[in-house]
Amino acid sequence: MELIDTHIEELYKFTRKHYVEYYDVQTELVDHLANDIESICAQNQKLSFEQARDLSFKKFGIFGFMEVVESRQKAMNKRYWKIILRFAKEWFTVPKIVITISYFVSLFYILRIPYSKYIILALLFILVVFDLIKQSKAKKNHKQREEKNEKIFLLESMIGDTRQGFSGLAFINIFNLINLIKVPFNSLENYVLLIISFSLTLITILFYVTGYVMPEKAEELLEETYPEYKMVKSD
Repeated sequence: MELIDTHIEELYKFTRKHYVEYYDVQTELVDHLANDIESICAQNQKLSFEQARDLSFKKFGIFGFMEVVESRQKAMNKRYWKIILRFAKEWFTVPKIVITISYFVSLFYILRIPYSKYIILALLFILVVFDLIKQSKAKKNHKQREEKNEKIFLLESMIGDTRQGFSGLAFINIFNLINLIKVPFNSLENYVLLIISFSLTLITILFYVTGYVMPEKAEELLEETYPEYKMVKSD
């Protein structure tokens, strides 16, 4: 049996039915299933497409496609962190290094101001509200795409998920760092204030890279990672 376009579309539906959400992982599984189904049918021509498909699916074991999905997620996670480091390194080039140093120095002097804790908490609150609004819009857009059955790639999903996760982690860490110190910041030694300023600067850079730089560069990163991405978007 030589599979036709209708069969291929059925295989995509089959992978989605078995909890494979990402188009790139679906495509890999569909290619594997299609080749295996043709091989099975060549050995037993009496089998229908559905029977051959089910026999091929049984080879994945009791967990179905989950092991394949987890394997691809682990591989993509390594690539994802390399991308984060690539963008983070850009902050240590001119002119961003100048902005970073200025930010670091500004934090240091703010911490020396009486009641600086409340200034930072107020700024953090404003940033949290702004970020929650942005996340809400992103979630709404993602839900609309799912309802329309649009093709979503694994890296694309990771950019959104990591952005939300790191945002929450960054805010919690900053809040805990501020409240961990029971005495006024301006009463601390300068070297302690330098450590705190450095920590806040590092968290801010990672937050900005994952929360704003990478989502804005998503199209470019997807085209770089997936050769088929342009064709999918033009469909």
